[in-house]
Amino acid sequence: MEQEQRKMKRASDSQVEQSYLLMPRHINGSGRLFGGQLVAWIDEVAGIVGKRHAESDIVTACFDNLIFKAGAYLNDTVVVRGHLTYVGNTSMEVRVDTYREALDGTRTMINRAYVVMVAVDRNGKSRPVPGLLAEGESAKAEWEAAQKRAELRKVRRKEGF
Repeated sequence: MEQEQRKMKRASDSQVEQSYLLMPRHINGSGRLFGGQLVAWIDEVAGIVGKRHAESDIVTACFDNLIFKAGAYLNDTVVVRGHLTYVGNTSMEVRVDTYREALDGTRTMINRAYVVMVAVDRNGKSRPVPGLLAEGESAKAEWEAAQKRAELRKVRRKEGF
């Protein structure tokens, strides 16, 4: 029996960039961007990346390495960018970088997160996703780092995390 060839896609096929103007409803009691709001935006961007790549519905499996590097404040423009770094059989790792954008367009990183998404069918069962073409040295380095994170997640799962 002939094995079906796995469809392959580029990371650029599914990358996402969204911008937000920080309004009073996005600000916490310390006058900074509320972390929960940023997590929601990260999950939204990662979800769109995952849906575009998988060409199906997805669910968030985990957030990994959610690192806050700097704050953002009222009236700042926040840019959230996501792209795939790794795919397994049914899961995908999405790197999401968040920046504060100055009026001259200069961007300062305020957050980096890795989100694992899983493709699901209409019954909520996991389903295979297309493969990812790791093009260029940067993409290959991201793939290798993502494989290490995937192995660490497996170890943590065995440990009960």
